[in-house]
Amino acid sequence: MFAFAPPRRSRRPSLTPMIDVVFLLLVFFMLASQFGKDTALRLSGAGGGQAYAGPPRLVEIAPDALALNGAPVPLEGLADGLAPLMADPGDTVVLRGREGADVQRLLDVAGVLRAAGLTALTVVE
Repeated sequence: MFAFAPPRRSRRPSLTPMIDVVFLLLVFFMLASQFGKDTALRLSGAGGGQAYAGPPRLVEIAPDALALNGAPVPLEGLADGLAPLMADPGDTVVLRGREGADVQRLLDVAGVLRAAGLTALTVVE
């Protein structure tokens, strides 16, 4: 009779090359992507301890409203409301967040004031 070779066991595919490719892709995308743009907001008064002089220029920032020295003001009219109180664009404007106001709202207000030419913004608690 015929003598056939003993049947071979089927080989299982190796997952090692696939794992290597997955990790290479993971590392590539982690190094090639940008997770977010870091923005810096320069604020004055970082040294603290300086006495504040001049007319009050307090902007209170709530989640849905703004107040300039206690009087409600829209975001678009904030720079116009501050104009009579400012002798120089370098005068200090104090920003204070109220409960529920987030950092993005503060940055939006600061951006509007920067666009209006105001250069000295101070954030207080």
